[in-house]
Amino acid sequence: MQSVATLPIVIIPGIQGRWEWMHPAIAALGAALARRRPDGGGQVLTFSLNEEDGRGDPFEQWMARINQLIEASGSARIVLVGVSFGGLVALRYAARHSSRVAALVLVSAPSPRMRLGRFEQFLLRHPLATLPLFALRGMRRLAPEVIAAKSSWSTRIRFAGSYGWQVLAHPAAPHQMARWVQAWQATDLLTDCARVTTPTHIITGEHHLDRVVPVDDTLDYLNLIPGATAARLARSGHIGLVSRPHDFSALVGEFLNAVDDSRSRRSA
Repeated sequence: MQSVATLPIVIIPGIQGRWEWMHPAIAALGAALARRRPDGGGQVLTFSLNEEDGRGDPFEQWMARINQLIEASGSARIVLVGVSFGGLVALRYAARHSSRVAALVLVSAPSPRMRLGRFEQFLLRHPLATLPLFALRGMRRLAPEVIAAKSSWSTRIRFAGSYGWQVLAHPAAPHQMARWVQAWQATDLLTDCARVTTPTHIITGEHHLDRVVPVDDTLDYLNLIPGATAARLARSGHIGLVSRPHDFSALVGEFLNAVDDSRSRRSA
């Protein structure tokens, strides 16, 4: 049986929907996967959430898209990584298609029990009009973790410029984001947690640096998914996978190696 650590990886983006915002993490995961494979190959596959057509249940369309990626990979199983809101998509897929997911990684994902506050509900009702406010709020939340993640002002400025360029070049779609959150709130993901039998790993940033999804909300998955484990990405908050991509990739690799070790012990 193929090592889990050498399987193709499918990574799902957060609520902004664009895979391009995760580019440093995708590159780091791909390089690490190539080092683990004897042939030096390996695939990291992804897609943008806004590929769904705006009709019906977006979760169903995203799951169909994941199926397409698995078929394109040529592998019967994959490692599924869900980032923030994308963790909810990954959770639902793993609950419905456990035979196709060898390992599940949820990165700073909101708990299915998390509910929106009044301010978030206001943003949801007026997604386009409140876009400047949403962007300003995002910058204020992310600034402290960028400072913590990078050791000098020159590296901080370079990272901010690179990340900002991806945001501007591949903008989010406010109306779609609002629709996706509404679909989340109407979907029974709590029941899905109990159906997950795949080895699951939770990755968070530090409590005082993740100002988007509280770390304790993400760690709720330890109570909801049997056997789930967790790791913290130091000097990071919500976007550690792009501000510290190699350290993020190392945490994913450690988890996958642990899954392989567990399988070997069971086999023996």
